[in-house]
Amino acid sequence: MRSSFLVAFVFASCLGLGCSRTPPSGDPQAAGKVDLPPASAASSSSAAVRPAPGAPPPGAATCTSESGPTCYRFATAEDAFRWVLAKDPLVLGIGEAHAQRGTENVASSTKRFTEAFLPIVAPSATDVVVELWAPDPKCMKEVKQVATAQKPVTEAQAETNQNEYVTLGTKAKASGMTPWLLRPTCDDFAMLADAGADAIGAMLGLVKRLTQAKVTQLHERNKSDAASQTKTVIAYGGALHNDLSPPEATKDYSFGPELDRLTGGRYIELDLIVPEFVKKTPVWEKLPWYASFEADRASGAPQDKATLYVVGERSFVLVFPSSPAAEPRK
Repeated sequence: MRSSFLVAFVFASCLGLGCSRTPPSGDPQAAGKVDLPPASAASSSSAAVRPAPGAPPPGAATCTSESGPTCYRFATAEDAFRWVLAKDPLVLGIGEAHAQRGTENVASSTKRFTEAFLPIVAPSATDVVVELWAPDPKCMKEVKQVATAQKPVTEAQAETNQNEYVTLGTKAKASGMTPWLLRPTCDDFAMLADAGADAIGAMLGLVKRLTQAKVTQLHERNKSDAASQTKTVIAYGGALHNDLSPPEATKDYSFGPELDRLTGGRYIELDLIVPEFVKKTPVWEKLPWYASFEADRASGAPQDKATLYVVGERSFVLVFPSSPAAEPRK
């Protein structure tokens, strides 16, 4: 995998498709959250999940607030990830809040997944589809036009994002998995180049379509291979596209419902959140777990544990422990 590929970090920052302003740094539009509806209909699920009777997972403590989603505190992020994996997904849709410019001193979700989670999941997974575009060299004129349209979003992101995605793919291959890039055709780029004010929405829809098609192909291949029938295909990208129960405003950009039907209910959505990236802005505040997250921070509770919010039956948000060297959140 080469670092010269065009990265598909194209996420709208306002409701609707005709967005052109630069997103404010730190907002989860970098995770694909397109100016979400109110929390009652927010991604990742339309309703927070209340605690189930019984004890928390082994080694974890309950951290559920009175009105928030079910919450578990694990000693490490790896422990939380193993608990999610134990639900045995055939497709694991991982979404992240992409690192923003100025946060390079904090390890991103991509870096943490690559270094800590990839060794855990690799033995039970066959492929990872990475949200990194590999443009056809025959249509570089259109590619340049699309890159220009992306700038209102990409210029706010950390310059390290693309290389970290390349590293993820490289290490996945070294772990025995097959990494896949998204490969838009020249017709796709021509469509995006002609989209005008609708370019961001068109890009979001294209990411969904290409990712879903590739994951579907890989899943069907695994089904026909006795040695791979129970193994997982991973989709890794922004946390808009993996939503299992997307709100109406973003349903056209999420492959979660289709892949859930494809796998007969064995699709899992997992969002990875670096706490230092979370800001007190309207976009973050609409997420169904934000109030619990903020209350937890305000309580002065130790932040050296991993927090897992259960926001749907098979939808999870994993908040990493705070980074010791990080600057205070603003």
